[in-house]
Amino acid sequence: MAYQYVREPLKSDEADRLSHACQNAKEKLIIWTLLDTGLRVSELCSLNPENILWQQRALRINGKGGPYGKKSKKRVVPMSKRVQALLEPYFALNDKWFAGERQVQKIVKKIANRAQISQNVTPHVLRHTFATLALQKGISLAAVQKMLGHDRLATTEIYLNLTEGHVIEEFQNKW
Repeated sequence: MAYQYVREPLKSDEADRLSHACQNAKEKLIIWTLLDTGLRVSELCSLNPENILWQQRALRINGKGGPYGKKSKKRVVPMSKRVQALLEPYFALNDKWFAGERQVQKIVKKIANRAQISQNVTPHVLRHTFATLALQKGISLAAVQKMLGHDRLATTEIYLNLTEGHVIEEFQNKW
């Protein structure tokens, strides 16, 4: 198998610090949605009220992929209570997302700096963090695969490659 660069996910305490460093509703919308859903930044920025299944507490996502990158791959991603509590009032007043991809990347970086997280934090690192934390919480690899929109289980398995720090932290939390 070819070498694949693995972005370091945030540890759970770093993810908590990032969440608490948000100073307004729009920052929370970005950080909490990325951390709680594992969406790609492009998927986040294309959210609109039609994507939200309020009764099922889920998001209908048009993911990347399909023939010629037509975004024809569709999936349903569960929505946490805290994300629903933010999205409901936002989409009651707005019909599209408020920021573009580059702007979201800059906001994530600004909040990570405020949270004093030393590693480079991007929306994609938050996607990796979501996947890693989901697996650590006991969500099955197959369920995480579906939520992330991966075709192959092998793509999702990279999140099983935890760092020594993650292994030690998990052992200490469970032992």
